[in-house]
Amino acid sequence: MTGPRKVILDEKDLPRQWYNLMADMPNPPAPPLHPLTRQPAGPADLAPLFAEELIKQEMSPDRWIDIPEEVFDILKLWRPSPLYRAYGLEKALDTPAHIYYKWEGVSPAGSHKPNTAIAQAYYNKKEGINRITTETGAGQWGSALALAGSMLDIEIKIYMVRVSFDQKPYRKLMIEAWNGNVIPSPSMETNAGRAILAKDPDCPGSLGIAISEAVEEAASRDDTHYSLGSVLNHVLLHQSIIGLETKRQMEIFGEKPDVLIGCHGGGSNFAGFAFPFLADKITKGEKYRIIAAEPASCPSLTRGKYAYDFGDTAGMTPLMQMHTLGHDFIPPSIHAGGLRYHGAAPLVSQMVHEGYVDPVALHQKGCFDAAITFARSEGFLPAPESSHAIKVAVDQALEAKKEGRQRNIVFNFSGHGHFDMASYAKYFTGEMEDFAYPDEAIQRSLAGLPVI
Repeated sequence: MTGPRKVILDEKDLPRQWYNLMADMPNPPAPPLHPLTRQPAGPADLAPLFAEELIKQEMSPDRWIDIPEEVFDILKLWRPSPLYRAYGLEKALDTPAHIYYKWEGVSPAGSHKPNTAIAQAYYNKKEGINRITTETGAGQWGSALALAGSMLDIEIKIYMVRVSFDQKPYRKLMIEAWNGNVIPSPSMETNAGRAILAKDPDCPGSLGIAISEAVEEAASRDDTHYSLGSVLNHVLLHQSIIGLETKRQMEIFGEKPDVLIGCHGGGSNFAGFAFPFLADKITKGEKYRIIAAEPASCPSLTRGKYAYDFGDTAGMTPLMQMHTLGHDFIPPSIHAGGLRYHGAAPLVSQMVHEGYVDPVALHQKGCFDAAITFARSEGFLPAPESSHAIKVAVDQALEAKKEGRQRNIVFNFSGHGHFDMASYAKYFTGEMEDFAYPDEAIQRSLAGLPVI
């Protein structure tokens, strides 16, 4: 070790504004469409579900948006988060590459998700909303919003994808510790859930189904709003604090990234980490290679179609132009439960479509191999989602070793794996399966895309 192991910014250096990529995109994003009229959706169409300020942020062209003082004060509980130099991993791989990781597992919920959960809960509370519904996959978003509800005194109702509800009981208990109400989805509490269970009583669920249930309940109650933990523009905006901190920390380390990596499900942690760097790639011609790492079992960016699709299974949400596997797509019960969404954030999708971001699909066994190498060399046990970014970082470091040249690799380590031990148990006993959807199955799902 020849330099500092980590850089931790002072609280006074915490960004006071969020960065909005829409201000610097070469082409404007396509508008969301109303699910019935198929015409561009305006603020009035979103008002039954979202706080007014969040709708403004969703559509804002402004490059910088101020972080409210009340949100800032709560974020200081765990932010700024550290950026580590992975000396142990570099030694284990015997690579000339310099590897860095942004550690988001220091939040109370153990992931990056509270960065937007606190902001969304704050804006709803400010506008008089005291009840929020949402969905969650692996439970990271659900626990983050439950945390926000506990801190801001808002009732939180969470529809959790059934397979994750069964696989990750400690996430459920964490949600309940923060006074959140969590139920498995599909459920008998909504029309969408009942319809799906009538067709398939053993349905493992999906984020699309859980979104349908949460949206249906929110739309049916005047006292309730809906909150989404990924995909939407305002969510990516709130997460940009990750990349803004990382840029400053890399300056302190005295190095410039060559490769930037984030795991990708819906897009929140990837975009929050990568978009501030992507801004420099677009506006300053920086040569960063930016990689989005997704599971081969839910390959929306690598094998999905770039088209308009619903964000949920029942077709209740606005249609968004994104990379999608079709809103009827139900992925297998893989252990990276947070990376099982049928679509991708529209802004991330557009950056992939226009060639600014390189997507890669990975099998879960290889990701867990990389996670164990990381844990045994760096100490931290990764969430299965984060293992995808680690796998790409390892591959990039080994390429640098083969080429015999130095490469600066930076990835977002978006959460710890302390509540994912059942997944690690499957890995250690050899029971973990790899799964990649056959083309014909994906084509069947894509055949159900709405005609625009």
